Amino acid sequence: MKVYQSNEIKNISLLGSSGSGKTTLVEAMLYESGVIKRRGTVAAQNTVSDYFPVEKEYGYSVFSTIIQTEWLEKKLNFIDCPGSDDFIGGVVTSLNVTDTALILLNTQYGVEVGTNNHFRYTEKFKKPVIFVTNHLDQEKADFDKTLEQLKENFGSKIVQIQYPVNVGPQFNAVVDVLKMKLYRWKPEGGVPDVLEIPADQIEKAQNLHNVLVEAAAEHDEELMEKFFDQGSLSEDELRIGIRKGLIHRDMFPVFCVCAGKDMCVRRLMEFVGNVSPSVNQTEKPQTADGKQIAPDAAGPTSIYVFKTSVEPHIGEVSYFKVMSGKLKEGDDLVNVDRSSKERVSQIFSVAGQIRTKVDEIVAGDIGATVKLKDTRTGNTLNVKGCDYDFKEIKYPEPKYRRAIRAVSEADEEKLSEVLTRMHEEDPTWVIEQSKELKQTILYGQGEFHLRTLKWRVEHNDKIPIEYKEPKIPYRETITKNARADYRHKKQSGGSGQFGEVHMIIEPYFDGMPAPEMFRFNGQEFKISNRDTQVIDLDWGGKLVLINSIVGGSIDARFVPAILKGIMDRIEQGPLTGSYARDVRVIVYDGKMHPVDSNEISFRLAGRHAFSAAFKDAGPKLLEPVYDVVVQTPSDRLGDIMSDLQGRRAIIMGMESEKGYEKLSAKIPLKELGSYSTTLSSLTGGRASFSMKFASYELVPMDIQDKLLKEYEATKKEEE
Repeated sequence: MKVYQSNEIKNISLLGSSGSGKTTLVEAMLYESGVIKRRGTVAAQNTVSDYFPVEKEYGYSVFSTIIQTEWLEKKLNFIDCPGSDDFIGGVVTSLNVTDTALILLNTQYGVEVGTNNHFRYTEKFKKPVIFVTNHLDQEKADFDKTLEQLKENFGSKIVQIQYPVNVGPQFNAVVDVLKMKLYRWKPEGGVPDVLEIPADQIEKAQNLHNVLVEAAAEHDEELMEKFFDQGSLSEDELRIGIRKGLIHRDMFPVFCVCAGKDMCVRRLMEFVGNVSPSVNQTEKPQTADGKQIAPDAAGPTSIYVFKTSVEPHIGEVSYFKVMSGKLKEGDDLVNVDRSSKERVSQIFSVAGQIRTKVDEIVAGDIGATVKLKDTRTGNTLNVKGCDYDFKEIKYPEPKYRRAIRAVSEADEEKLSEVLTRMHEEDPTWVIEQSKELKQTILYGQGEFHLRTLKWRVEHNDKIPIEYKEPKIPYRETITKNARADYRHKKQSGGSGQFGEVHMIIEPYFDGMPAPEMFRFNGQEFKISNRDTQVIDLDWGGKLVLINSIVGGSIDARFVPAILKGIMDRIEQGPLTGSYARDVRVIVYDGKMHPVDSNEISFRLAGRHAFSAAFKDAGPKLLEPVYDVVVQTPSDRLGDIMSDLQGRRAIIMGMESEKGYEKLSAKIPLKELGSYSTTLSSLTGGRASFSMKFASYELVPMDIQDKLLKEYEATKKEEE
């Protein structure tokens, strides 16, 4: 493979819902460009793209796959992304390093939730979009309805480049209104016959051509003048206008393919090669400090590792984009994130599991290397003297969680290593060793996402694992003021232990005024604020300690020990052993002994006094509540609303989005354990949702009573 320059390189994300035909399209493109001699199929499990054992087992894409090919003296770097929302991480990764998105649509189903989700990400990353309608040879294919839905969803920016002549099992021809030609294929697809447009189609084609010309002219003053002067534009001028429209997201061209029969694939590749922007024509990537870096082959060498995978018979493979300069085999680079040196001993151009060794690649291009010793996903590697540091990719919040453990305790350490490695491969698998819950919590995007991890751990790493419902990280707090005192006294020969602490506790919120006086059982307690400590708790909320000790009843040197005792109970609340939060403690009196008082005495006295006061202060459980946004087809809204009511959801809002309903709700985490599975079942996989932590809210009394009984029963079992 020759060394391509930045203006000859096109980086394209291949997006679309599950079943839209991305993997099949990749096979056809590789076949047409001569990379493979025979097209594989998903059913036969012999495609270039889905080559991991788990992908063959389940029959769907799990990982994004880099596919590189040459066409019309251009290098086309496609990244084939999984269609399932459970594997959205691949889409996010891809859009961070590509310049254009092809979004495939299955014309049997039209615009799906996945289509909208992927489009939103292209919007977020400001990437040009080309829509590609597929499966035009299917009985239920409906191009006109799909086109209508595209216009409903994305407005007047939808512009046809092609339309099919005969949709359905007999499909074999399209009219191309850019070329103003009819393309017709024999049953085996491939190279078409290029013909004049038939008389019965010429009026429709001419009208669409005029719309295309006007849309292209809008994006360039010179083209607009030519259009007004001549009434038309040449094919080359149209390409310039379309490219500018793409770059500014003012135009979303629509193409037709039948990937399964290899029809119109060559024409799509030609359009991508000639019209989609090269890496030097789009917005420059930014470093973490906001500096824009042009993909300049003459600049200092800098690469960004955007993906890591452990592949059969090879081991760890690092995929990177050259952000600046040229990367040559044997280059020594510095990892700016880990302050370590790396030698890039080999460079590969890749097409799925097909790897071609190359000596050099330039700025803007994508490649792979192996056996980097200390480099992780998201790291930047620079030539010595270069300080570029590109931002880590931000992934969506997890939507599904399970406690994970090895069936055999002997495998726990090995499992931990495997999970760390798998997070490197897919950063949307998030692992938390929860000290609070005493569980290893695995977070992901859905049940399929975690099921995939389980399959890989058990089949590839031979570690039997099991999932359990994870515990909920409840919090404990108080709802009223309370007072308590405790004397710790211990004598066992020699110096003993003595400490006595008197304290008042009250609920705390940010901005509340300092206390001046409390009244308990008719007795007044005046507060003299000598010192205030505000502790931001690691698990959220605050603990505030006010030292109101007067007259030297407790020496100031024992106050830190009292605080430690309070923290002992804050970390293990008296109701359910959960973390406590949002409490203000006023230590106002106590006693000490000139010989027997020490730190441990006051720590124990502080712990017991706080515990006693907490139990008298109207203790309540708080539960984590999440903001949930559900996007569903309108015909499934009733079922979803009914299900949400059973999950203690509070509906915050609802809005329509062109055939879809967008529901916003607040839902307790306890009720979200199986939501992704239920939502998929209720909607046939056509809905999606996102969730983000919102706040801790009071648990209803009936549920609190049940949880307290469960906790007491667990404690008795442990005893």
